[in-house]
This record gives sequence, C-alpha cells and structure tokens, in this order.
Amino acid sequence: MGNDNPSRKENVDDQYPVHTAHQVSNDSWFQVGILLSMGVNSAYALGYSGTIMVPLGWIGGVVGLILSTMVSLYASILTAKLHEVGGKRHIRYRDLAGYLYGRTAYLLVWALQYANLFLINIGYIIMAGSALKAFYLLFRDDHQLKLPHFIAIAGFACVLFAIATPHLSALRVWLGVSSLCLLLYLCIAFVLSLEDGMKAPPRDYSIPGSEVNRIFATIGAVGNLVFAFNTGMIPEIQATVRPPVIENMLKALFFQFTVGVVPLHAVTYMGYWAYGSSALSYLLNNVHGPVWLKGVAHMSAFIQSIITLHIFASPTYEFLDTTYGIKGSALVPRNIAFRLVVRGGYLVLTTFLSALLPFLGDFMSLTGAISTFPLTFVLPNHMYLVARKNKLSSLQKSWHWLNCVFFGCISAAAFVAALKLIVVKTQTFHFFADI
Repeated sequence: MGNDNPSRKENVDDQYPVHTAHQVSNDSWFQVGILLSMGVNSAYALGYSGTIMVPLGWIGGVVGLILSTMVSLYASILTAKLHEVGGKRHIRYRDLAGYLYGRTAYLLVWALQYANLFLINIGYIIMAGSALKAFYLLFRDDHQLKLPHFIAIAGFACVLFAIATPHLSALRVWLGVSSLCLLLYLCIAFVLSLEDGMKAPPRDYSIPGSEVNRIFATIGAVGNLVFAFNTGMIPEIQATVRPPVIENMLKALFFQFTVGVVPLHAVTYMGYWAYGSSALSYLLNNVHGPVWLKGVAHMSAFIQSIITLHIFASPTYEFLDTTYGIKGSALVPRNIAFRLVVRGGYLVLTTFLSALLPFLGDFMSLTGAISTFPLTFVLPNHMYLVARKNKLSSLQKSWHWLNCVFFGCISAAAFVAALKLIVVKTQTFHFFADI
C-alpha cells in the first residue's frame, strides 16, 4: 500500500478520518450514473463546439473528445477500484491520498479539490451571466448592459439560492428542475443548430489564428477536453453507492461514459457542423429560431448553472459550517445570518473574479490544467501503482509511470497556454466596453 512500515501506517490511520467498510449507503448504480451524467451535460456542454472543436478542427476535435472520454473512464475506474485499500473504505479523495502517501499529500489533494471546486464555481457564474445576457439581448439589443453586469446579477441570484438552500438534501425538487433545464437547452441547441446547418452555405472549418496562437489554442483546448469529464470527486460520490460498492460504481461509470456522454458529443459536433470556425463558447449565441424558444433555452441554462454551482459549492459550505460549528435548524436567525455573511462573502469573491476575467473558454482550460489533470489523470495512475505495486507486472508498472509523466507534462503545457491567453486578453480587455 505504499506504507510497508507498520508504525508509519498506524500513524497515518490515526491522523486521517479513514472510514470502515461497515458504513453502508443506499444509492443504486443507476442513480449515481444519472447524477454523473448530469454533471457531464451541464451548461458547460454548450461551449465545447467553440472551445474544443474550433481550435482542434474535425479530426483533432472528434479524436480528442473520444480519447478524452476513454482515458477519463480508465482513470475513473482506477480510482473506483481503490475504494477499499488496507481493508478499509476511503470515502474522500484526500483520505485515500493521505493513507497512501502521508500528511503532505493529504493537504495537497485537499487544496487541489477545493481549488477545483472554486474554479468550477467561477465558470458557472460566467456561464450563468452569459446566458442571462443572451436572454436580455433577445428583447433589448442596446448593449447598455455588458457581461460583467449580468455576471453580477447571476452572482446575486446564487447568493439568494445559497441562503435559501442550507444543505444538499434541501435541493430535492431543484434536482428535477435542473434535469428539466438540462434537457431543454440541449435539445433546443441541437435542433436549432441542425436547422441552421441545413440552411447555411458551406462553412469554414479551418483553424483560425496565427501559427503561434494556434499552438497555444490547441494546447488550451486539451485542457478543455479534460475539463469536460471532470471526475476529481470519485471517492466522495462512490461513498453513496450501495454494496457491492466497487461493482456498482463501475456500472455507474460505464453508464456515464457511454449513454451519459451521448448528449455532450451530439451537441458539440452538431454545433461545429452548423457554424464551423465561427462557433462560439456559448453555442446558443450562434443559433437562430423563435425568440421564445431561444429565451427558454437561455433561462434554462441560467437556472441550471445556479443549481449546479450550489452542488459544487456544497463541500465548501459544509466545510465552513463544520469549522464554525453551525448546527440545528436552518431557520435559526444565527444560522441564516451565517449563511448570509459567509456564503455570501464566498460568492461575492467568486462573482468578482468571474466579472474580472469573463473568458469562459480560457477559464475552462486553466481549471483543467491546474486541478483536473492532476486529480483525474496523474494521481489515479500513481495511487494505483502505489496501492497495487506488489500485484503489478513490470509492464503494468511502466505503463502507469508513463501515464503519470505524460499527463503531468500536458498539464504543465496546458497551464502555460491558458495563462498566456488569459493574460493577452486581459491586457486588451476594457471592463465595461468590450463584452
């Protein structure tokens, strides 16, 4: 298990909250598969035609998206198989890392997970603001309000939702609303893109930009490929699955990466086919059709982004609640005031950064490079290598080491590319003038 010294393993067990196999959860594999599929097909899926296909073209985009699907499934399977190590269940990613490596890895993975959630939340506020701006422009094309204004409005809506929804179990009906919204914007985007593509003249599918910019855009698009299948919370999700846990989690993953990814692939390819290199990072800004239908799609994306942001922000909320000893009824004035001040402050900071750097595609690339690559690809391969080293052949060990080095290098390159693109755009960006 990477800890051959018995005294060292005993110390690690004492330091970290590793959970025993006697804790049982009741979610079926199908429920978990649906939940995972909803995450893959969030409103971010409306951006992949512009942020993946445009920089990579038909061959690079299709091959890259398929390979990313397969590699993400493989890495997720590795993580799922490490649910029980040393005769114990590990229901948090950081617990597993701490058990295998020690305190430093525990803290590093903890930081990576929360950074990943924070960056994802920023992206959802940008997405919600983009959808709200598009809805506004359907009725008032005066450009008096810019994207940062709508990001601020979206942030305020997220604050209200966070105050009114104290914990995940309070979502209930909102999960149904989120599912309905998801179906609406994906179906509308697909159908309207199909109609536009059938009526449009031949499109330009060449990769835009100078040779240098193409290189950076291509590397950045690789970060988006990884971001599309963000699976850095597999142990936490697996903790809700009923026994046999590993077998049922594998069923849920196979469902997610087969049936569950079909809408994402379909909308991405359809958007690029219909609009070519002019496909935008928010596909609904490309489509033509009845105003009321586009309005429904925009508002569906707006509402779904707020609900999904709350799901990804919940680990942070729960950490803050636990840290400050928030207990009892959610309607107690003290608890309401806490949510208003602490959650509100967190979302105000998130909204400010969203408005400051409202470049959705580049932000997805940056998130993929900083946190998704290490959590989704590098660590699963190395943790599996450490946990199963005595059971792996030399060829299998070499394979996992090669994956670690390969994905680590790509992560570094994607980070540099995304940061470079964001810096260039920030230098020429006028806060309330350009967008």
